[in-house]
Amino acid sequence: MKKILLLSTLIAAPITTIQAQQQIEVAQIWNGTFRTNQLNALNTLHTKNQYSVLDYNRNTKTFTIDAFDFTTLEKVQTLFSTADFPEIKEISDYSINKTDDKILIATNSNPIYRHSFTSVYYLFDIASKSLIKISENAIQEPLLNKNGSKIAYAFENNLYVFDVATKKTTQITKDGKKNAIINGITDWVYEEEFAFVRAFDWNADGTKLAYIKFDESDVPVFSMDIYGEDLYPQQQVFKYPKAGENNSKVSLHLYDVSKASTQNVALNAETAYYIPRIKFTNNSNVLSVQTQNRHQNQLNLLFVDSNSGKTSTILTEKDKAYVDVTDNLTFLNDNSFIWTSEKDGYNHIYHYNNDGSLKKQVTTGNWEVTNYYGYNKSNETIYYQSVENGSTKRDVYSIQLNGSSKKQLSAQSGTNSATFSPDFKYFINNHSSSTKAPSYSLVDASTGKNVKEILNNSALEDKLKKFDLPKKEFTTFKNEVGNDLNGYIIKPKNFDAKKKYPVLLYQYSGPGSQEVADSWNDSNDYWHMMLSQKGYIIVCVDGRGTGFKGADFKKVTQKELGKFEVQDQIFVAKQLAKESFVDANRIGIWGWSFGGFMSSNALFQGNDVFKTAIAVAPVTSWRFYDSVYTERFMTTPQENASGYDNNSPITHADKLKGNFLLIHGTADDNVHVQNAMLLINKLVSLNKNFDWLIYPDKNHGIYGGKTREQLYTKMTDYILEKL
Repeated sequence: MKKILLLSTLIAAPITTIQAQQQIEVAQIWNGTFRTNQLNALNTLHTKNQYSVLDYNRNTKTFTIDAFDFTTLEKVQTLFSTADFPEIKEISDYSINKTDDKILIATNSNPIYRHSFTSVYYLFDIASKSLIKISENAIQEPLLNKNGSKIAYAFENNLYVFDVATKKTTQITKDGKKNAIINGITDWVYEEEFAFVRAFDWNADGTKLAYIKFDESDVPVFSMDIYGEDLYPQQQVFKYPKAGENNSKVSLHLYDVSKASTQNVALNAETAYYIPRIKFTNNSNVLSVQTQNRHQNQLNLLFVDSNSGKTSTILTEKDKAYVDVTDNLTFLNDNSFIWTSEKDGYNHIYHYNNDGSLKKQVTTGNWEVTNYYGYNKSNETIYYQSVENGSTKRDVYSIQLNGSSKKQLSAQSGTNSATFSPDFKYFINNHSSSTKAPSYSLVDASTGKNVKEILNNSALEDKLKKFDLPKKEFTTFKNEVGNDLNGYIIKPKNFDAKKKYPVLLYQYSGPGSQEVADSWNDSNDYWHMMLSQKGYIIVCVDGRGTGFKGADFKKVTQKELGKFEVQDQIFVAKQLAKESFVDANRIGIWGWSFGGFMSSNALFQGNDVFKTAIAVAPVTSWRFYDSVYTERFMTTPQENASGYDNNSPITHADKLKGNFLLIHGTADDNVHVQNAMLLINKLVSLNKNFDWLIYPDKNHGIYGGKTREQLYTKMTDYILEKL
């Protein structure tokens, strides 16, 4: 016993040192332990130099929409409080109109797909403090006209106009029908891949409403069983166009409020196969429309006369691969417009005359504009975000409309994003980096100098000190053809180069995506750091096809999704295997969605280097995925069968040698569980040993309750056992 006590005394100091690093637990990643403070639902007002945020008081269980002065950061007033209106228990969303005197408030929201939802909506008049319920029904996407006299909204695939003064509702379409006709709201594939839901817009004086109609009658039906807890499962049935199948037939319409009449706008069915954006210009009689052909390698900007319905092509862009739709279209007083495009090889800002002739390419260089914030007409200045200081970083800039006097306005290295005041004199800068938690500061937009800190996460940084977490080491890897690939490495805190460590690669790799960025931790980062505490090295590499390094680098994967991306992950793994501190027999890879497609392929095709893979919600054949996304990069299966099949994990399933865990949710409306089932069948037919986990009634995100905690616990245990 004395000898044992003596030994305990001798090793007491080292044990204290080791125990100083608190271990991350999976539960902490998902229970809010590492949650950051942030400004919720931050919106800039339009006519006042103020911004608004949505606050919730947990003690009084009260939601408030509060306005703050951009100059002083002091609270100016509470615009709305649920304490004054007991009929509203919670606020799920809100929007303030362009004259800053009315607020649309959403409550009792129910999600439909990724972006869409129905809600009960109220209109609140700030001056009179009066509240009007727009409809007894749960509706979609209400939009006030500019003077606040009318609200257009959608309900059960039809469009309605609510008159604020008379409280009278007019139904303007009547042919809406589930899984057949949708008026003013996008279908599933538009919502997911063109990332918008409201497909209608008011003109400047509120006299006309433009909208898109979707006829999805010929689109094939997809169905999912929803198991629930009842005796019999229910079935969710919706139209989902897979690659090469029929899409919705789209048409454009103009509704005249005073005449209560609708006219159809004639468009070329081939060049306007898709209508991914509509937006009225400053001229009440001119509607702008972006259209694309099915291959999405030609984009047209059209102007439509809202009186005659006559169309004119203002701008056309073509590309051998595809042309991205822009959300940065901004019309100036003379209806000249600002536009972003990567036609010179990098995404930049352009200024065009109202007839489509080019006035000026405003930004130039071998770097990309990543966000457009707006145009200040008083000093003819554009504000934007770019990666000029490196593709893993983001900074805020200003530049004159003529391309002169460019100025960097953000000072701290890392990721900076801005919310500008209505007069563009100030902006709220949200900064973070891989070592600095998010903070919000008021910045002078003319000088770039910080005026005042608004909010920080120093308390979280202090909390994290006891975990003594490792830092990301940013680096570059060369692939087999000499491209520099962005990457980072997370090593155990007590890393010893004389030891050998297992390595887990993480990636996503989808076209235009980015995982290697100098920004604050997300949940996967904490999980990776938890694994590093257990003795693993984590590596992440953005291979060919990922974003922010120019169009050529991004579009090299055209017609061959999964070919070059997989080659890069395998090549990097083989280079890592040569490192003296890497156990070449214990290299794994994991990913979600496109990343699951990648990790499956990497394990199958790279079976000489990868020993373990986890694929969550993977595409296993692009034949099963939606038309808009897949055909953008692959054209149709009828045109490019080899591109689809040669890079499918199902095709390479016979090469499986290592450990494979396949995970999917049965209610995944995006990447259908069909993908997992066909790969499972293939592996079974080949008599391959593998593991799989199915989550009933969970969608592509696989979350809700303890689901994420259970999922990541399962993945942790699998890695500890198999890697």
